[in-house]
Amino acid sequence: METKTISGKIAQARKKAGMSQASLAQLLFISPQAVGKWERGESIPDILTFQRLAEILSVDLNYFSENMESSENELEYKPTTARTTESEQTIQDNAKPSPQRELLMNFSGSALAQTDFSGITAHNRKFNGSNLCRADFSGADLTGSSFKASDIREANFNGTNLTDCTLYANNLIEASFNKTIFIRTVFSASDLAGAKFSDAKLIDVKLTSTDLRNTVFERCCFSGVDFKSSDLSGLCFEGQSFIDVKFDNGTLNEASFKGATFKNVSFRPTFAITNRYYKTLETICFDGAMMDKLTFAALKGVGVNLLNVTII
Repeated sequence: METKTISGKIAQARKKAGMSQASLAQLLFISPQAVGKWERGESIPDILTFQRLAEILSVDLNYFSENMESSENELEYKPTTARTTESEQTIQDNAKPSPQRELLMNFSGSALAQTDFSGITAHNRKFNGSNLCRADFSGADLTGSSFKASDIREANFNGTNLTDCTLYANNLIEASFNKTIFIRTVFSASDLAGAKFSDAKLIDVKLTSTDLRNTVFERCCFSGVDFKSSDLSGLCFEGQSFIDVKFDNGTLNEASFKGATFKNVSFRPTFAITNRYYKTLETICFDGAMMDKLTFAALKGVGVNLLNVTII
């Protein structure tokens, strides 16, 4: 028995299947040169290609792990019989498949535009400095993953679990976040122009130092969210709810909170309140909003017009 590298295992499985590099490449819709690079260890396939490789070469996905031992016999086909002896059954019972190893962790610096990641479970992955334009992450579980300095324009995150994910300095123009799960998610220094958040509950999320001027929020609930130092000028939050939320030092010129609900919400600047900040708060529309007494008092104390607000 010996431990093979991923490149060696790809070559071994291909040869066992009686395929040339060219024929394997044709089934994968890639160039033979790409297969050659895998087998020389110059590059590795992405997670979806590994899954397709396993299907084509009739091996388990775990076979490609560098930590698994490899032998000349492990790829041989063994037909099953109609009857199984007691000793064979004991072996089968004890040979339960082990949990899938976390093999493919780092996708940084990858060209993954329009890639289909829908429905995958991929915790703690890295997608840094990658081209993910129009990638489909819908329904995926990406808990703990990071996206930094990546092009994620028009990506689909509908129904995606982004718990504990970090998204820093990304281009997220026109990305879609419908019914997305946001728990302790961090958005920082990113461009979200045209991005749409709808029917989502954001819990303990940070949207700091981020340009949100042209972002769309519809039917969202914000709980424990921090908008510190973000630009929310002209945003429409009508009818949405805010609980334990901070808008501290944010730019809120002409923002609208018509019919919104507020509980324990702070609009304070980081430093002393200036005349400019007073004037900014006066441009915010709170018509028809409902708020607790403390939030009401804090806004009233800095001169905000609250004549059409209901105290709850």
